[in-house]
Amino acid sequence: MKHSLADLAGKSILVTGASSGIGAATALALGQAGARVALAARREDALTALAGQICAAGGEALVIPTDVTVEADLERAVARTLAQFGRLDGAFNNAGVLGKVAPLHTLSTADFSAVMQANVYGVFWALKYQIAAMRDSGGGSIVNTASIVAQLGFADFAAYTASKHAVLGLTRSAATENFAHGIRVNAVSPGPVATPMAEMGFGSLDNLHASLKLTPAGRPGTPEEIAQPVLFLLSSASSYINGQGLVVDGGFSVV
Repeated sequence: MKHSLADLAGKSILVTGASSGIGAATALALGQAGARVALAARREDALTALAGQICAAGGEALVIPTDVTVEADLERAVARTLAQFGRLDGAFNNAGVLGKVAPLHTLSTADFSAVMQANVYGVFWALKYQIAAMRDSGGGSIVNTASIVAQLGFADFAAYTASKHAVLGLTRSAATENFAHGIRVNAVSPGPVATPMAEMGFGSLDNLHASLKLTPAGRPGTPEEIAQPVLFLLSSASSYINGQGLVVDGGFSVV
């Protein structure tokens, strides 16, 4: 059986956190591959601009203003995707927040909870409604955004690190429950990538670049370098990959 990224053409795929960074790059790449892309994020203006790019590239886009910290918004995002495209073939659950960067003992419960709400509950709710839709239509592929912090510990990033460990746990549990139903669930674990979130975490893009000079890649990744592995995991080219966290970090985690 021939498997290819080309089989994404015509597929209906929901992307959360689609307004910038990795989410926007992945949504655009999906559109360029001919997918029908549902764009979910809080910033409707950014989604509308991205939808224009996707349509210009030959894809089809649906804008769905969404706050992943609200369960009803994610339920509605899946429902609107189904109403517009007729089915849900794939999903990229990318939305998330970094949270407060500070030593664990200085974090408030509210600081910690805010990160869990977006990064853990947001992925849980997304999976809940996406899996139900895919079971009804015969299967699909889901990719969650974890992070290399799900394999490593980073000082001053306790809430974010804990949340990304949880994302991997949700990914693996969902994968074992749903493979027999034709649904694969995987995660991508990016290393440092030049995005607004990384700029916030490192203080500036200059700091980000400087901190990576002695790593194998010597630089941060680009959103586009994360998008292509996500497309691979969404496509049938990865049909025997399930429950995995694919590290894409330029060798950052091996030194």
